[in-house]
Amino acid sequence: QVQLVESGGGLVQAGGSLRLSCAASGRTFSGYAMGWFRQAPGKEREFVAAINWNGGITYYADSVKGRFTISRDNAKNTVYLQMNSLKPEDTAVYYCNGRIAAVQAIPGFSYAYWGQGTQVTVSS
Repeated sequence: QVQLVESGGGLVQAGGSLRLSCAASGRTFSGYAMGWFRQAPGKEREFVAAINWNGGITYYADSVKGRFTISRDNAKNTVYLQMNSLKPEDTAVYYCNGRIAAVQAIPGFSYAYWGQGTQVTVSS
């Protein structure tokens, strides 16, 4: 099983940028499609972006398309989320997760385990 630790969150002004990291442990990381999710106060967790096992295919929620970029470094067992042109509505706790599946199967799956997440706060 892959263990996940998210980092890189913080407080940023609208229009700013942040880069989140998700460090995964476990020998099978390179075979996993990975995704980023977020949960704002009082709202359900939602899908943000996903990437396939080798980084060749990416998939984004419409709300972040063109502003966020997901990438991965399998040698470092790490997935990244570069967030540009941040908006106050991007404020949330951001989580990563993954599974051995096609990238399109990342959003709708009921994951049994979540890391602690990393807080992103965008001020107006």
